[in-house]
Amino acid sequence: MKKLLLHTCCGPCLLSAQLALRKKYHIIPFWYNPNIHPYREFKRRLNAFKEVVGENESIIDNTYDLKLYFNAVEWGDNRCEGCYRLRLSRSADIAREVGIDLFTTTLLISPYQDISLICDTGREEGIRAGVGFLCQDMREHYEEGHQMARDMGLYMQGYCGCVFSEEERYRKKK
Repeated sequence: MKKLLLHTCCGPCLLSAQLALRKKYHIIPFWYNPNIHPYREFKRRLNAFKEVVGENESIIDNTYDLKLYFNAVEWGDNRCEGCYRLRLSRSADIAREVGIDLFTTTLLISPYQDISLICDTGREEGIRAGVGFLCQDMREHYEEGHQMARDMGLYMQGYCGCVFSEEERYRKKK
């Protein structure tokens, strides 16, 4: 079975992606999310990732570098593009370094993310790193995977992870 490095944003989306991909690929989950703020949230999501992965093979880069993240997003309207590029660039590099020639991301599960921008960015970073990017719309598995997460008592976050998204979440509640 072909190996696939799966950049993973959170435990619930990992469960969803496994539903979509496990029949065709040997999935190697990869954690790299310096966008998640605050640090307590970062740790909660990392722990949920570890809970889903269990004893299975995975790769964790627990870099928490605020300067790197804020430089990548440039404080503008294109912040999501910068965030995607930061994480997908690292994912492509890791795939190449460990000898896996295909990668993708759980970001393609979420109905709240820009799938075409993710795919364009993933392809560009794959070409740069010399690996392929799997652009597969996995949103049909979003609800089922998230229900599995709820059934497991897994931590379920309420925003994408970035400080900007958190602010938008709370502003909408007012």
